[in-house]
Amino acid sequence: MSYLMLKWLHVIGATALLGTGAGIAYFLARAHGTKDARQIAAVASDVVRADLWFTATAVVLQPVTGYLLMAQRGWTFAPLWLRGSIILYVLIGCCWLPVLWLQWQMRDMARAAAVGERPLPPRYFIFYRCWFLLGWPAFAGVLAILWLMIARPQ
Repeated sequence: MSYLMLKWLHVIGATALLGTGAGIAYFLARAHGTKDARQIAAVASDVVRADLWFTATAVVLQPVTGYLLMAQRGWTFAPLWLRGSIILYVLIGCCWLPVLWLQWQMRDMARAAAVGERPLPPRYFIFYRCWFLLGWPAFAGVLAILWLMIARPQ
């Protein structure tokens, strides 16, 4: 595969990570603000789906295209910007995996509350706070990686 095609796929993956992450956070936070279990259940279902279809695909695509780009250019892991990007990527994953699990749990709690016409359980709000707090370092990490990839500071 050509360098240009690999680079394009790498940029598409980065765009999907940033865009899907921001969109998911926005829509789930807006639904949460309503405190309406039916609305939260519907939005959280879409959020989980989008995370699996788009984010997970990009999560796999990024290291594959990144490695192939490195191999084509004969780069090593020596540059600090590259090592920093990889470390940040792993740290982002350490935030994203629990976020994914929390989203599933919040969706299920909202569904159960909606079906039973009950209020959201207190556990839902604890999970939401954890989801929200884990999202910030992940989002900041994606932004930092994008900067490192573009600027390649020495």
